[in-house]
Amino acid sequence: MKYFTFTEFERSETATKYAIDNSIPDKLKDNVAALVDKVLDPLRQAWGKPITVTSGYRCAELNKAVGGVPTSMHLHGCAADITTGNEVDNRRLYQLAQDLNLPYFELIGKKYGFKWLHISHDPTREKRNPS
Repeated sequence: MKYFTFTEFERSETATKYAIDNSIPDKLKDNVAALVDKVLDPLRQAWGKPITVTSGYRCAELNKAVGGVPTSMHLHGCAADITTGNEVDNRRLYQLAQDLNLPYFELIGKKYGFKWLHISHDPTREKRNPS
């Protein structure tokens, strides 16, 4: 975990607002580390500039509070919503993730108008087509 920290994955304005403990359980830290080591760090290295995690790990209470689906990979520490800070660069980052052929499971950007990107890692599942 060169460019990202567990603290970034726990941070949430919604969790703070509602006093939700969003600490990553020890048993899920390997999932977060795999997402970072296999997908996010290589993406950040190639991008050459900071990438912000806007939503990382979500405990069940936080996931419900933000309207996340019950099957969200955020619940397992396998997903992150990320941004460069603007839609134009997010679109470029989305393309870069594809060009690098990173082992993500999901890569979603268009659905959100590239306001952010959702990216996940699950080595047990086939890569989904980007959206």
